[in-house]
Amino acid sequence: MENQIHNQIVSFIWGIADDCLRDVYVRGKYRDVILPMTVIRRLDIVLEPTKEKVLQTKKMLDANKVVNQTEALCMAAGHPFCNSSPFCLKDLTSRAKKQTLKADFIAYLDGFSPNVQEILDKFKFRNQIDTMVDADILGAVIEKFVSPTINLSPFPVLDDMGNVKMPALDNHSMGTVFEELVRRFNEANNEEAGEHWTPRDVVELMADLAVAPVAHLIKDSTYSCYDGASGTGGMLTVAQDRLKALAKEQGKKVSIHLFGQEINPETYAITKADMLLKGDGEEAEHIAYGSTLSSDGFSSNDFDFMLSNPPYGKSWKTDAEKMGGKDEILDTRFVTVFGDDPEFSMIPRTSDGQLLFLLNNISKMKETTEMGSRIVEVHNGSSLFTGDAGSGESNARRYMIERDLVEAIIALPENMFYNTGIGTFIWILSNKKEERRRGKIQLIDATAMKSPLRKNLGKKNCEFTKDISKEILNLYLNMTENEVSKIFKNNEFGYWNITIERPLRLRVYPDRDIPVDTFKKDEECLTVKHALANLPQGVDWDDWAEFAKETKLKATLLKKIRPFITKVDSTAKAIDESDPDLRDTEIVPFTYAGGISEFMKNEVLPFANDAWVNEKKTVIGYEVSFTKYFYKPVDLRAMEDIIADISLLEKETAGLLEEIIGGNK
Repeated sequence: MENQIHNQIVSFIWGIADDCLRDVYVRGKYRDVILPMTVIRRLDIVLEPTKEKVLQTKKMLDANKVVNQTEALCMAAGHPFCNSSPFCLKDLTSRAKKQTLKADFIAYLDGFSPNVQEILDKFKFRNQIDTMVDADILGAVIEKFVSPTINLSPFPVLDDMGNVKMPALDNHSMGTVFEELVRRFNEANNEEAGEHWTPRDVVELMADLAVAPVAHLIKDSTYSCYDGASGTGGMLTVAQDRLKALAKEQGKKVSIHLFGQEINPETYAITKADMLLKGDGEEAEHIAYGSTLSSDGFSSNDFDFMLSNPPYGKSWKTDAEKMGGKDEILDTRFVTVFGDDPEFSMIPRTSDGQLLFLLNNISKMKETTEMGSRIVEVHNGSSLFTGDAGSGESNARRYMIERDLVEAIIALPENMFYNTGIGTFIWILSNKKEERRRGKIQLIDATAMKSPLRKNLGKKNCEFTKDISKEILNLYLNMTENEVSKIFKNNEFGYWNITIERPLRLRVYPDRDIPVDTFKKDEECLTVKHALANLPQGVDWDDWAEFAKETKLKATLLKKIRPFITKVDSTAKAIDESDPDLRDTEIVPFTYAGGISEFMKNEVLPFANDAWVNEKKTVIGYEVSFTKYFYKPVDLRAMEDIIADISLLEKETAGLLEEIIGGNK
């Protein structure tokens, strides 16, 4: 029955757009009116019972010339928000003149407390007033929202006999209605939906992955959830619900505080509004506006759970410039002391900043609690393998893996999200791994674990059913090892990028001409000519070192003349320099038995016995390749079948050719 009521309310509000906005707004802009008006109506009807008390309090405050009135007015209202205008929304339905309605509606909006004003500003709702007034639809929109046929109130509507005519809509249910409206608008406008919203089936799985492994550690306590790319706040609220449910199963009572940051003004407003609608006035104050990367709203906080779907494949160049330029960033979230490097940089290329969100979360992990912190994030494949050894991306992976933070990575099916068909991956991190997971990473290939949708939603054509999500969760919780779940030691993903040098070998031709302008002074030229003229005759100069010794020339003069009198020759004797043209690089896995020395002995020296490793250029890298571990080769057809098909085609084409030729005779 509850779902039926929710659906009726959502359908009614959805219908307002079609009834009132169709000829004024394009379909993609309906949300600009409907979402803020839904917020306004809910707040309005919640405030109705204490309206007179608020007005009396305001009159008293004005008489006493009190300037800062918000706290007192909210106390009178009994909520973390208030409206001190002389109107309720239903009062405005009696305005016959457009301009009167406009003036009173603006006065009504101006009466809201600052926390609601911020939401309206971020929605840019006041920009819609002139459009609605000019089209003469503002009154109709208000009338629809105050219709007696729906109840957006936390109080039931009774009939004349005192029976419940329409049930109350509590804060949680109102939040559900609002989230459903957001979902519908996102689906209807799917070209941008993925920027704001992660599908609920994925969010629910992520919440379970974050909370279920530590359910036995939950106590009667307070916990915090954070999302540095919070969008409409869906991950936070689902994680909150999941944590409460698991705590209840354990017989525990928990208090959960939500924190988030969002850079898009509309989605920021939706998050704040959703929390106000759910009665989480305090939580609404924990949502920061702005860029998490260049303006961290929670730089001094740490959190128990962190879930996020950061933007991937999106430039963060503007953030880099605000932070002093990519090469000058010193933010300790991204440049830190690690190993022997006091400025270990994990700064990725400016075209994709998704790993920075993961590093931001790592910087907010709790170190002193029994449970520590758990991070669950969605990324695309770039975070797994982009960047050579020593690059910011590779260093970020190295930092996470060598600190033993990565518990598991799960490959999701393609086309799980609304605006992209590319493959995505869930990263699971913890700084308090259970004993059996220490020093290990679990990879789960869930790319084939999906259920098709009856109708595509943008590019999303599949979903996780409850059973599929449970299956994936169990693979993770049980550390199952099979064809879709494999466990590796951390060093499986590390490697050395080594530079292999070979000596330069030069054959010398002392009789070759040397341009006069090679020398700055005439005496240099004379010295060289004299030295070359006095060399032993008939000598095959295949040894540059011996030649240099014989000439007795200074190193500076030898350096000047060498390009003109030498030629690289593999049969000449090696000199104490490397040949840049023979320089090569090789990848040596950490798992290679015997390490670099054995690799050289087995793989290089048998083919180039004069080679050596330039140890100063050895760089450590990390990458994760699902293809490497889960690739399934396609079975080739039997040769007999191929030959049979070719023979059949030959017979068919021969008959066709005969028919064509015969028809032209």
